[in-house]
Amino acid sequence: MPARGRPPAYAHLVLRIIDARTGEPVDAAPARRGLTRVEVHASGSDSTDLRVLLVGDLLVRTLELGGTPVWALLTGGRRQAELRAGAATLGVRPFEDSPDVGAGLGEAQVVHVTAAGGKAPDGVRIAVASVEPDPPAPCEPAALRLALITRHHSAPVRLEAAGLDDARATLARWRGAVARWARQPSRPVPDAVRGRLRDAWEDDLDVPGVLDVLRDVETEPDLADGARFETYAYADRLLGLDLTRDLGAPS
Repeated sequence: MPARGRPPAYAHLVLRIIDARTGEPVDAAPARRGLTRVEVHASGSDSTDLRVLLVGDLLVRTLELGGTPVWALLTGGRRQAELRAGAATLGVRPFEDSPDVGAGLGEAQVVHVTAAGGKAPDGVRIAVASVEPDPPAPCEPAALRLALITRHHSAPVRLEAAGLDDARATLARWRGAVARWARQPSRPVPDAVRGRLRDAWEDDLDVPGVLDVLRDVETEPDLADGARFETYAYADRLLGLDLTRDLGAPS
């Protein structure tokens, strides 16, 4: 238990992102916990547009985990219906249509998410690197989501068969492990592990860092299985990989 007057190591963190306009870190959440508007700008429905919307989803999830209310909006092109359909299969939660508004509902922060080099109004901006080529069909949606978040959003992604196969195998292994760990007595997420997770996702949405923590937790010999389960379930609130899907399935 922390000493009186000193919060746990993970309690003081605030999501900071690199503003693509300046290259400098900025707070994504208002200092007084006001509303943050997350506006995604996608002109089409290809793999890069899908990744842009996925990064917007990750940003919304991270802000909500930190207790920040969020208004999530999508400004799209002519293929918005196709983009929304593709995003839904990846577990991206719905974004509202972006109205023609200024500051909106009095939010204290606005963050624009766009493809690198894409157009967006003035303001804090996350630039998402490209994805090539489009994924082969059929492709398991959760494996595609994992493949897209394995690299930092500022780094390009190349969707190749080997990478998608690795994502598929990782998902199967983790889901099976989570189902096994769930049969053991529950244990809390260790403070040090929770701190590492939050350090990662609140440092410019370092989702690959979150995945590294899960790999360490998977193999840490001194960690109880119940704590492994709770750690994976907690991290999946950000990752959106449905890691608890196989709970109760026959072994």
